[in-house]
Amino acid sequence: MRNMGNMGNMMKQMRQMQKKMEEDQNNLNAQSFTGTSPDSMVQATFTGDRKMTDLTIKPEAIDPDDPDMLADLVLAAVNDALGQIESTTQQTLGKYTQGMNIPGM
Repeated sequence: MRNMGNMGNMMKQMRQMQKKMEEDQNNLNAQSFTGTSPDSMVQATFTGDRKMTDLTIKPEAIDPDDPDMLADLVLAAVNDALGQIESTTQQTLGKYTQGMNIPGM
């Protein structure tokens, strides 16, 4: 019978941890992350759940004779923002998954 109290306590702690993790995930999703290309020619803004909300391209980044340069700048800005999201996700949610081998966390 004594173990039933411990099990109930453990379940309560698990529910509290799950609630806190959901709050942390929601807070992360509400944040905005802006990635910038070299020379700040392109900026890409994402939410924490990796949805792009804005893309800013300076006019001088648009060279009709070199479309590959613009593509590279956009890729750099997007990858910078996604890297920020990944890093923040690890810092915010990593405490819940320490010791577990969960892809994407």
